[in-house]
Amino acid sequence: MPHTYPFPEPVIIDAQIFTELPADLRRTGVSSYWAERNRRGQTVDSFLEGPSFDLEGNLWFVDIPFGRILCSDPSGKVRQVAEYEGQPNGLKIHRDGRIFIADFQNGIMQLDPKTGVISHALRDCDTEGFKGCNDLHFGRDGALYFTDQGQTGLQDPTGRVYRWQPDSGALACLIDKVPSPNGLVLDVNEHVLYLAVTRANAIWRLPLSTSGRVNKAGLFIQFSGGRAGPDGLALTAQNGVVVCQTGMGLVWVHDALGRPIAVVRSPRGLGTTNCAFGGPDGRSLFITESDSGSILRAEFPEELGIFGAPMYSGA
Repeated sequence: MPHTYPFPEPVIIDAQIFTELPADLRRTGVSSYWAERNRRGQTVDSFLEGPSFDLEGNLWFVDIPFGRILCSDPSGKVRQVAEYEGQPNGLKIHRDGRIFIADFQNGIMQLDPKTGVISHALRDCDTEGFKGCNDLHFGRDGALYFTDQGQTGLQDPTGRVYRWQPDSGALACLIDKVPSPNGLVLDVNEHVLYLAVTRANAIWRLPLSTSGRVNKAGLFIQFSGGRAGPDGLALTAQNGVVVCQTGMGLVWVHDALGRPIAVVRSPRGLGTTNCAFGGPDGRSLFITESDSGSILRAEFPEELGIFGAPMYSGA
């Protein structure tokens, strides 16, 4: 059959296992409140999310049901750094080394990577509790953008996206009518905030005006199928959006116009929840595969020219 698409078909890339939770860090046979509520009582030994690299090349990530922060060194050796009462979901690293966590129960938390001490950074919005924070992203000026997802969805499109200045404490709600806001990332010029809207199976495009408000929010990419939808996002240096389609075991790489140029397939499980660029020159994509408690690694052909945009942390 002749090729009929208006643009080339995406290159298919099979990811490899970079590392996985060792047996001594898996909570096999242990019940958790998160699993009782989100998996109808099914036992899970972990649920990995929030991958982010520090300047030494270590990959940090979270385990939601057991309130754990974990770290893998560049060789793939995993250690537990902290455990606390909460449900950590997203994780990003500040330029000064502090680690910020979007926690469903507690709001925005902060981790000292040297001591493993976790403390509250932002508990609420002017004493009003959050619905359930999900993911976060730093702008170049140090502003922290984060999603407040809770249990919102098509039945309750009231999820919110905030911008917070940790130094001054200034907090602004950018949009408050989203059916399940999840991963988010700014474009290279920081004029647009891309937002994964899981229950709508879509990526929204939120233009930021010079005043800092969101104007003309629109649909950027529409997905179909799967048991969940778009989850974590990343950005390529070419201003393309990388989308983890959890429930399908796929990660899509799009160009700046939203056209798919590559798709990464998981070799193990469908729970491709989030991703981060790392490795030499940021040319490898590391993916949390939550069904199996694994970290995947995808390598892109040189001719595609895909590598990650620099992060605020410098990683």
